[in-house]
Amino acid sequence: MKKTFSLFIFFISLSVFSQESINFEKGTFKEILAKAKKEKKLVFMDAFAVWCGPCKLMEKNIFPLPAVREYFNSNFINARFDMEKGEGREIAAKYGIRSYPSFLFLNGDGEVVMNSYGYMGEEAFLSVAKEANNPKFRTASNKELFEKGEADPEFLINMMRLYSDSDYELAKKASERYFKVKNDQMLTKDEVGLLLYFIKSPSDANYQTFTSKKKEIVSLMSEDIYNQFDTNIKIAKVLENSLDQKTGTINDEYFYKNAIPLIGKDEAEIALNRMKVILYPTYGNFTGYEKAALKYYNNSDQFEPEELLKAAWIFSEHVSNTGSLKKAEEWAEKSVMRAENPENTYILAKIYSKTGKKENAKMYAELSKTLAESQGKDAAMAKQLLENLK
Repeated sequence: MKKTFSLFIFFISLSVFSQESINFEKGTFKEILAKAKKEKKLVFMDAFAVWCGPCKLMEKNIFPLPAVREYFNSNFINARFDMEKGEGREIAAKYGIRSYPSFLFLNGDGEVVMNSYGYMGEEAFLSVAKEANNPKFRTASNKELFEKGEADPEFLINMMRLYSDSDYELAKKASERYFKVKNDQMLTKDEVGLLLYFIKSPSDANYQTFTSKKKEIVSLMSEDIYNQFDTNIKIAKVLENSLDQKTGTINDEYFYKNAIPLIGKDEAEIALNRMKVILYPTYGNFTGYEKAALKYYNNSDQFEPEELLKAAWIFSEHVSNTGSLKKAEEWAEKSVMRAENPENTYILAKIYSKTGKKENAKMYAELSKTLAESQGKDAAMAKQLLENLK
């Protein structure tokens, strides 16, 4: 009897131990924030969805780890909310949560001081938590710290990430301070990406960094790409003022009048056609797209096959002029010559069918079908094209 009782206690203890995890509060969001403010702690929020596989893996594999639960239980007021039920819906809308799991660290006023996404291992998860658990975040918001002159590079990176969508101007100011602080250090590729994201015109402070560090930046991309970015920055405002947001049309006369003095006639024409190629499909202006693409991609050797294939696809769907379609043949052929796949062979077959090259169209449609079936992809479009070609 004594042995049976001991085993019973052992299994009860094992069961309790196996369920130990981060201690998540059961109250409302408002109550949780109030508790955090009273105890001068941050809220750690696990924003999840019941169908989310990585969410379940975090709950099963990471939250119960001794180092994780001890750190989170000691330093945060922890909360979990299903973003698709009850109060979770309001929280998801408030913080713009669109992917799961999302991990938010909030101060007592509900302001995000740091966030992260997706499945994370123990070391990475703890690293984010320790970075968020800086004492200064408990008593002041990010904005207050920024106004007081906080210049820690990691803090400024976090500011850029947090406010790039909700308060672009604040994020832009954070970027300017960041690159001023890092002025004497070599730029990384990621930093160049951040720099470019926060430059809208030559009058921006970050543009001075862009020009003064040209040699560094060119070593990370190429001089051609650097010059293309430089051109776009110089004429960004001109393009914005040239575009009718309602109709999606660009006033060529206004654009040339204002862009040519900045970048010259040849560069202005390239920039205008590039903008039309990007914008016109989104507005359904395929007549304008056709004219711009024929000019922009005229020398196809200057472009990657993937970009040319996208143009060929749009032509195959929306263009009927035989001369234009022959140019699209050239674009699609470049992609197929590099590597055949179900998508590019189908596009080439469709263009051939529209230019009257029926046998070529049949051959590539059949190839597209075979490739799709061998790769477990949908071959319905290729089959339909073959049916139409009978």
